[in-house]
Amino acid sequence: MTHSTSLPVVVITGASAGIGAAAARRFARGGYRVALAARRRERLEALAAELHNLGAEALVLPTDVSDPAQVARLADAVLQTWGYVDVLINNAGLGRFARLEALDPVDDIQRQIQVNLTGAIWVTRAFLPAMRARKRGVIINVSSVAGWVGLPLYTVYSATKFGLRGFTEALRREVARDGIRVVGLYPGPVTTEFGQQAFKDPADRPRAASWPGVALRAEDVADALWDLAHHPRRGVVQPWWMAPLVWLNAHLNRLGDWILSRTMLRSS
Repeated sequence: MTHSTSLPVVVITGASAGIGAAAARRFARGGYRVALAARRRERLEALAAELHNLGAEALVLPTDVSDPAQVARLADAVLQTWGYVDVLINNAGLGRFARLEALDPVDDIQRQIQVNLTGAIWVTRAFLPAMRARKRGVIINVSSVAGWVGLPLYTVYSATKFGLRGFTEALRREVARDGIRVVGLYPGPVTTEFGQQAFKDPADRPRAASWPGVALRAEDVADALWDLAHHPRRGVVQPWWMAPLVWLNAHLNRLGDWILSRTMLRSS
């Protein structure tokens, strides 16, 4: 099949809401063809209609990234339709925040690992051969500040995001000679549906989510994704003032233990 290569292609997982939907709009405005992947078809179709009104091509691909068969179909559909991919944004994510013993082994623990870490690995693996063949491409993994700083109540979520950061670093070195860039984005709290639904006990949310400053908007994160796709950076912690906190946690870990254990947990 002959494909036009006049327009760049971006694939976005977790595109039905929040950061993913905002990123889809940002890349559509920038002239990209946009492949929308998430579980909720109705939301994807509504977003695709919005992108079409912006003059962009959009492909609706309902996908659960925790299912390797669905991931394979996602890659096949994109490559059969457009023939290539320029930017892959692994944004699909799930958060279940509570004390570890309150997390369900399957619905909370296993599911977070499958979506946040294994899913990103499977999606990357599915698109990597096409990028290697063209000797070009950008893979952006949306991790979290919780991938640098272990947070109380975020035990499994932090573990998946630490893992995603390690995957990002290792893959960056693995494909360095193939013309492919692999970068990480590490946002702090974002005002989205994700954050509103993540706490199993609503009483935990006010204290555990009370970070200094104002939470990011999804559009702020989308702008950072656009910047990472077009400028040679290895990763970004967002907002900027969280980067020193990451450094302090790495070098003054006991201080981090003391502060976070006292500021993010309700009294028992």
